[in-house]
Amino acid sequence: MDPVLLGEILSAVMFFGVIGVLMLGFPVAFSLAGTALIFGLVGWWLGVYDPSNYGSLAGRYIGLMTNEVLVAVPLFIFMGVVLERSGIAEQLLLTMGKLFGNLRGGLGLSVIVVGALLAASTGVVGATVVTMGLISLPAMLRAGYDPKLATGVICASGTLGQIIPPSTVLIFMGDMLAGINSQVQMEKGNFAPEPVSVGALFAGAILPGLLLVGLYAAYMIFKAITDPKSCPATPVPEDEKAGLMREVFVALVPPLLLIVAVLGSILGGIATPTEAASVGSVGAMLLALLRRRIDFSILRQAVISTATITSMVFIILFGAAVFSIVFRMMGGDNLVHEFLSSMPG
Repeated sequence: MDPVLLGEILSAVMFFGVIGVLMLGFPVAFSLAGTALIFGLVGWWLGVYDPSNYGSLAGRYIGLMTNEVLVAVPLFIFMGVVLERSGIAEQLLLTMGKLFGNLRGGLGLSVIVVGALLAASTGVVGATVVTMGLISLPAMLRAGYDPKLATGVICASGTLGQIIPPSTVLIFMGDMLAGINSQVQMEKGNFAPEPVSVGALFAGAILPGLLLVGLYAAYMIFKAITDPKSCPATPVPEDEKAGLMREVFVALVPPLLLIVAVLGSILGGIATPTEAASVGSVGAMLLALLRRRIDFSILRQAVISTATITSMVFIILFGAAVFSIVFRMMGGDNLVHEFLSSMPG
């Protein structure tokens, strides 16, 4: 068999193989790296892969670790963890629950709104999902919500952090697209290309993110109208209504100011994502300090959680780098290029 064709077949099988390994429940980083190493050995045995390609792995990974743009990742993670550990996210969720509680589907709407606010102030998925799951799910189940609807709303709203800026995923994408764009433009003869910035990606993701929030809310309203038993109202007791608007103001305004400070400085060109992330981290600590929700033990837990999550993210990047090397060197990128080029348009 033609070695080029054999390599492309192996790369395609490796792609679907890693999906199968992930579905078995193995961790993402080890699934990517492990599957790539196995197929790299098979490719070496069949003569379609050169293991010396792994020599570039160290340089690529060190390049990731020393990239100034990616410094924003642990800072945004720290910001989100501080908001979660200090109870600010919890207070926001409980207050929004009271505000929308008189409506059918109100708790679901409050989860969507808070999910969007936490996404826009943290960019981290894990902290958002855990916080809303621990607080909202028991309340929604006690109120008589359909368990499938309740868990679906929490999971969907929690993942808004993937697209609503400042998203850590968009930071990585911005770094990768900058290099790809530069390479493509140079191949086309443009030796002074306009760079792809993380700020531009943030600006481009705002409208799709808000559209997604609107669709989630529309579905919640649709369920409240067509199937009211699945999302009943949870009226607020009269004794709690008196100071409700003050609670909403206290819980809502500080996170909104933090969002404006972080996103506004990036979109306005005042600060880079890394600088804005540092401002957001300090802002999150100040919010927690003003509400007397932070002490040394909470700060220590936040730092440890940040280190753990950041390490997990960069280990996944290492696994992805191994997978990328094997996939490309066996001809997988040519296969993808030919597949896309043959499609209409």
